[in-house]
Amino acid sequence: MKGYTIFNVEQVEGLQAQYYAPAQQRVETVARIARADAFFAATQTDIRSGGNMAYYSAGTDHVQMPPFECFRDAESYYATLAHEMTRWTKHPKRLDRDFGRKRFGDQGYAMEELVAELGAAFLSADLDLTPEDHAAYIDCWLKVLKDDRRDLHRGIARAARGGFPEYAPAV
Repeated sequence: MKGYTIFNVEQVEGLQAQYYAPAQQRVETVARIARADAFFAATQTDIRSGGNMAYYSAGTDHVQMPPFECFRDAESYYATLAHEMTRWTKHPKRLDRDFGRKRFGDQGYAMEELVAELGAAFLSADLDLTPEDHAAYIDCWLKVLKDDRRDLHRGIARAARGGFPEYAPAV
């Protein structure tokens, strides 16, 4: 570990004027997408907004999302929400999906991430969203699962069942 000394800009003399200027408010606004909002609202999930991380909390059975305005575009927000909503379907009250996860990055974690991202890709396509590239994220977790080529097919099947049967593509 390294230690760093950090100074507030007011404590430093001789910097260019741009460093003393207050941060500008972001003027551009990203419009929400009504069909996506309607879909996610219809699930009646406890979706909370705030903080700087997106995650599903199994203990409190809620999805936590950063504020909508933190995303570069609406599609990125909804793709992230779709990923966490697919993870939400693993709860025992819903699909009771368990891949035997013991720690971050193990086989069980990788399989759940694969299912979540495939589910997000399916939902994004069905909601006619064009978010960031799902393939790179999926490829990352497939490398963890590389020992068994059937994992991709199992992941697709589980993601298609993802708790949103009316939105599941045929596999």
